Amino acid sequence: MMATPADENFNDYKKAEKKALEILAAMKAVSPKKVDIELALLVAIFELHKGTLPADTIAAIVQGHLKALIPFYAGKTAG
Repeated sequence: MMATPADENFNDYKKAEKKALEILAAMKAVSPKKVDIELALLVAIFELHKGTLPADTIAAIVQGHLKALIPFYAGKTAG
């Protein structure tokens, strides 16, 4: 059975998510300071859109993604 475009998009997302978590693990090995990693990841998002969107639009995109993720992570325990 062929994958639908939605299935393909989700699979692409899962591949990107897996790679991002691998990068996060590598970043933890470079710096134990969470703030360094957080800022570096945010810079990467701005760099992704650099030259195509204004900074305030990029910030709004990030805020929108955070609002979507909060319910998913709200029930998880720290650790």
